[in-house]
Amino acid sequence: MMTTLLPVIETFSSIQGESTHAGKRCFFIRLAGCNLRCNYCDTTYAWAGGAMRSLEELTREAVASGMGTVELTGGEPLLHDAVPQLAQMLLDAGLEVLIETNGSLDIGVLPEGCCRIVDCKLPDSGMAERNLFANYELLTPRDEVKFVVSSRADFDWAIAVIDRYELAAKTPHLIFSPVWGRVGFTELADWVVRSQRPVRMQLQLHKMIWGDKKGV
Repeated sequence: MMTTLLPVIETFSSIQGESTHAGKRCFFIRLAGCNLRCNYCDTTYAWAGGAMRSLEELTREAVASGMGTVELTGGEPLLHDAVPQLAQMLLDAGLEVLIETNGSLDIGVLPEGCCRIVDCKLPDSGMAERNLFANYELLTPRDEVKFVVSSRADFDWAIAVIDRYELAAKTPHLIFSPVWGRVGFTELADWVVRSQRPVRMQLQLHKMIWGDKKGV
């Protein structure tokens, strides 16, 4: 019987820096490979490479970490056919499972019980045409949609997406985050307050603590 392997850039224990889970202890599995090239990407080192590791080994390491929560990230995890199987194994091991995805691939392949954190690519990222909007029909109240904002035009485009696809009726977790160095924190906060939408703002907690250091 062949062992199923995944290309892993890094695994580490830290606190969750983003999403509604920000501040929570979390074990991260960062997979290699990405099908997008966002111009603000802060994990370009995950575009290729990685060490091949088995699903069983990754599950054991996640459990042994004692974190209780695990996130599969990248790169883009859904490029790999074995990710749904790994997610199910982690769930079966009693872990809370988060999947960070760029929103260009079908989230329906993931098992029930996962929290799917779906990035909506905005125009200034250069990747807006790659959004798979059919994913929004699959959202549950457990899932999250993240908007990484580079400009006021990005913010307005995101609000239009929220309204067009009635996202507030599908999930209460609609999150706006600024691209560091492009949008000021107070600026984005003002836009969120004035939006009259049930959205929230977040800052990347891990960057505030450790800067651009890897593996944190």
